Amino acid sequence: MGLIDSLFGEFIDVIAWTDDTSDTLVWRFEREGHEIKMGAKLTVREGQAAVFVHEGQIADVFPPGLYKLSTNNLPILTTIQHWDHGFESPFKSEVYFVSTRRFTDLKWGTRNPVMLRDAEFGPIRLRAFGSYAFRVTAPDVFLREIVGTDGEFTTDEISNHLRNLIVSRFANVIATARIPALDLAANYDDLGEFSRARIQPEMEKYGVEITKLLIENISLPDDVEKALDRRSSMGVVGDLRRYAQFQAAEAMRTAAQNEGNTGAILGVGVGTAIGRGMADALSQTTTGAMETPPPLPGDLQWHIAIDGVAQGPFTLAELAKKVTAGELSEKSLVWRTGMSGWEIAGAQSALSGLFRVAPPPLPGL
Repeated sequence: MGLIDSLFGEFIDVIAWTDDTSDTLVWRFEREGHEIKMGAKLTVREGQAAVFVHEGQIADVFPPGLYKLSTNNLPILTTIQHWDHGFESPFKSEVYFVSTRRFTDLKWGTRNPVMLRDAEFGPIRLRAFGSYAFRVTAPDVFLREIVGTDGEFTTDEISNHLRNLIVSRFANVIATARIPALDLAANYDDLGEFSRARIQPEMEKYGVEITKLLIENISLPDDVEKALDRRSSMGVVGDLRRYAQFQAAEAMRTAAQNEGNTGAILGVGVGTAIGRGMADALSQTTTGAMETPPPLPGDLQWHIAIDGVAQGPFTLAELAKKVTAGELSEKSLVWRTGMSGWEIAGAQSALSGLFRVAPPPLPGL
């Protein structure tokens, strides 16, 4: 130490830290030879704490306030030092200022998809990202467990560790929650709070508190999202006939704006016909399936020959109407599944009841 430094070392120190950064967690007060004169003034501002380290051992922690360093407010350090010169000579210690304010808008996200089993989609992969906030609650523990002797410690040096813990606990929470994938968005707040609660016990070991954990998005793989989009599109389209008519009307309006464009008008006609044909086909298929129920089990289906033309199939109830109308008699030809060829209706035991005639009148009446 030079003469000038020696002279200044005898002056009363003013120990303070004015943080002009947004990411500094710990800053060490630099003093020549680490000599701090007894009676120095220590200023600890709001959102800070000062940690005294003497000979590698944490001696005292000062909360916000103005202090004159003396034996009255340095009880631990006084015990360690054992001053015997009237407590006036400088003592060698390091002072670390720890920021205890809240650090916000730090990002987290899953590097790899989280595998889980969904009740509706089966096995799926999810990605998630969001933000979190933390602060130092125990400066001495934080200095001992995380910082060590680093003279300037920033959030970048701990954010990776915090992010890995968040992702790990989030994967466990979302896998055990068994919330359907389509309902996750309605539970972002709860999932974030559950994840924060799972992480906090581990953070206390480092003197850190996760004050907020936000989930901003949980997304499915691109292929699954595209399939959901197609499914949603079908629901939006609704009535295919009306949709085809709407498309045709839009195309005609576009063609009308381009006068003399014969190709466009022809395309409109072809597109309209195709759209109407598809709508009609689907409509007929749907209508036919709804209006013509299948035959009842065990109700035989018969084909009959009327004027040399095969007609049917008919149920027994329908054949009875044919008998009443005179279109079917015992001599008519009939056929059903399982018969080798056309046969006379009167020879069929299943049809004998259709041709019974009323009994003659009693004698004498």
